[in-house]
Amino acid sequence: MFDGLQDRLQGVFRRLKGEGRVSEEVLKRALREIRLALLEADVHFRVVKPFIARVSERALGQDVLESLTPAQQVIKIVRDELIDLLGADSEELRLSGRPAVILLCGLQGSGKTTTAGKLARRLIERGRRPLLVAGDLRRAAAVDQLRQVGAAVEVPVVEPMAAEKVTALASRALAEARRRGFDTLIFDTAGRLHVDAELMAELGQLAEALQPDETFFVADSMTGQDAVSSAQEFSRSLALTGVILTKLDGDTRGGAALSIRTIADIPIRFLGTGEKLDELELFQSERMASRILGLGDVLSLIEKAEKGLDGAETERLARRMARRQFTLEDLRDHLRQLRRLGPLSQVLEMLPKAGPLGKMDASMVDERQLARVEAMIDSMTPKERQFPRILGASRKKRIARGSGTRVQDVNQLLKQYRMMQRMMKNVKGNWLKRTLGG
Repeated sequence: MFDGLQDRLQGVFRRLKGEGRVSEEVLKRALREIRLALLEADVHFRVVKPFIARVSERALGQDVLESLTPAQQVIKIVRDELIDLLGADSEELRLSGRPAVILLCGLQGSGKTTTAGKLARRLIERGRRPLLVAGDLRRAAAVDQLRQVGAAVEVPVVEPMAAEKVTALASRALAEARRRGFDTLIFDTAGRLHVDAELMAELGQLAEALQPDETFFVADSMTGQDAVSSAQEFSRSLALTGVILTKLDGDTRGGAALSIRTIADIPIRFLGTGEKLDELELFQSERMASRILGLGDVLSLIEKAEKGLDGAETERLARRMARRQFTLEDLRDHLRQLRRLGPLSQVLEMLPKAGPLGKMDASMVDERQLARVEAMIDSMTPKERQFPRILGASRKKRIARGSGTRVQDVNQLLKQYRMMQRMMKNVKGNWLKRTLGG
């Protein structure tokens, strides 16, 4: 997420920190680089120009130029302006009807159907009873796709009948929700272009029939400025209450996230950060700004840890690390705990890109390699996991055969394990617990 922009900004800040004395000329050069970084990240030029002007006005003031830590001051200014640019933190779903109605709209392929399932799961976790409606009557596989998503989150789906109009489906779905006691209706619609007058008129009629509490434009963040301009056009036909940005796990530029509020004048409400149905985050501008700048998002990581990790197991592993008793079996259990947080590439992105974590590259994480590590450790006997020094050539061959790997892979695992043991001598005992929110 935001890899390209993050790398460019980190480079600017590193060069600033390397200057013994930061002059006005050095600062102006850094601001030009920040401007180019934003434009290359596909941030709208109407956003970049005033943003740089505000940062420049503050960064070129005497308080910064005469500071002992001007680079840190500039980072703080950029972060503050990013927070302002991204807008206020989002609030949870505003639902008041009985049933309350959430209407999803957007371009084809933006992730509306998956987002409907994510919203349903989020509502269930908050004690509500959602009902999904398959309102995409134009794409043959759309109903089946929503049916699969509904099954995954254990939420029923109202499906269209033959030749049924979308407004008739809306009326029937509302009646069914009331009859069966569902308190929230999530209506998935067909993807459409804003230039298709007929389909946009249909969307307006649907909104009139449903009177939704929330109308979300679901935008694929990877389409950059196309997502921004489309949101702007949709808002002219519908009373949009917010944007849900999807596929942020694949967006390395970040232009849509940084442009959409200013250009389309619509708040970002939720972020889709992966394909899993629990990977939907409430938008929070401070956390987003910190991620963009490579300052990490430890609060989100802690929230993930609280939801996904076994507290007692984390405590046990932390104690063993503190006592230097970390075995290969503990390593396997530790990896399993971490993988419960989701893809490790996303976990690494939430850690600050500074200090001892500065060289950790999320793009280099190979989830398949982690699975192979688990397989190799599982192929060992309990004694071998406890005392890996007993692993000779014949034992390594047996482990390689049992795990479908090579002897070289087993040797590499043992080498990495020994390196971890050496590293742990310099790590305070409660690091794991604190890092994972224990």
